[in-house]
Amino acid sequence: MSENTAATHAARTVIELREKIISGQLTGGTRLFEVPLAEELQISRTPLRDAMSRLTEEGLLERLKNGGFVVRTFTMDDVVDAIELRGVLEGTAARLAAERGAAPELLSRMECLVSELDDCFGDAHNTVDFERYSELNAEFHQILASLSGSDIVRREVERVCRLPFASPSAFLPDRSDIVAFRRSLQVAQEQHRAIAAAIAAREGSRAEHLAREHARTARRNLDYVLRQEANLRDQVPSLAIVSN
Repeated sequence: MSENTAATHAARTVIELREKIISGQLTGGTRLFEVPLAEELQISRTPLRDAMSRLTEEGLLERLKNGGFVVRTFTMDDVVDAIELRGVLEGTAARLAAERGAAPELLSRMECLVSELDDCFGDAHNTVDFERYSELNAEFHQILASLSGSDIVRREVERVCRLPFASPSAFLPDRSDIVAFRRSLQVAQEQHRAIAAAIAAREGSRAEHLAREHARTARRNLDYVLRQEANLRDQVPSLAIVSN
């Protein structure tokens, strides 16, 4: 098998395994056995090991002392901590972008994204195109990490965002009829606009504060799902890997 083919198989396996974990098909504490898993995924054991090592780096798997891998178990405290950490890292990225001066082409793209996100809201903001919003929102946060001008900060933001419950679009059920979620997206969109403006104006402290507060939108949506609309829990796939 060529190196390119092996890399392609490993990448595909990462996606398939990640989906199985996030969807709850592989629950926390599940030991992954190479032979049966390789047969199930129709892949050789070498790219499977590469994929499991990648998911260990992402934090979804743990490497056992005696060899092998196990699906990691997350608590609600882990979820809250991951959200807070994303806020700290993105706040740092926003501050550095403002203080160092953002790359004009990236800042221009961020401003375009803000306009495109506006278009996700229907007339009078009574409807939201959740799928489109999620795609654009993810790109906004990728741009934000890159605007820092620091490869270290960018990599660490990307790392924490790989945890499904810490990703920028975590806890967004595909339900446009829920007023609370529409309202939270409207607030988040105003924060997008303010973050872009603060970076452009070279206001480092303000940009950092806005980005950290923006990350807490995920925390508020999580609280809403758990405390007020528990029936939505099954519609938020990332919660399948979180223990009560």
